[in-house]
Amino acid sequence: MSSRAPSDEPCRHLPDRFDASGVTSEGAIWLASAGACPRSTLAHWADRPSAPVVLPCGTAFDIINAPAIFGRRMLDRLWDEGPGSGPVAEHRGRMLLFAAPGTARRLPALLDWEEWGGRVQPIPPLLCHGPGDAVTVPAIHPADTAATRPESRWLVAPDTCHPWLPGPEVVLWAAVRAARTAASAAVRISIFPPTDQDAKVYDVSRRR
Repeated sequence: MSSRAPSDEPCRHLPDRFDASGVTSEGAIWLASAGACPRSTLAHWADRPSAPVVLPCGTAFDIINAPAIFGRRMLDRLWDEGPGSGPVAEHRGRMLLFAAPGTARRLPALLDWEEWGGRVQPIPPLLCHGPGDAVTVPAIHPADTAATRPESRWLVAPDTCHPWLPGPEVVLWAAVRAARTAASAAVRISIFPPTDQDAKVYDVSRRR
């Protein structure tokens, strides 16, 4: 995690909690710390809180980029059976799981070993973004898009300057269990309609 402590001076112009997205001024400070000029990022958000921002990976966080449905299964496993998660976002039909720096480098080898062992159903390709990569994060104050589904949004919003982030072993654990869940769902016949995935609420008070 980054050792930089960006000035929170621009955050004096930001509310403590922006809206239903759940992003706090402390969360915004943490996100901004990923870039080379945190103060500029915070000033940009103060002026344009509804604007997504591209941030580099590898310093404050890595990103594990998963297909939306499989990513939701991973997230459910983390919250229902595991330690919870750090921030999580959706962007253009993909789920972005914020992970500890170094996860993007180590996770592919762990996934290869797990699949080689033949103990789980195939895990769909997970894109691992680390040093040298950048991702688009949702706005800290989403625009009013009640009529349409937003292109990007927070599922678990940043709300602290020092969030707990899962490492490669925890992400692997979630992926393996999500794959097993998918395999079970494929052979299960239910007379009930699927639940609304958007109704899922993650209790952040449980998070490490």
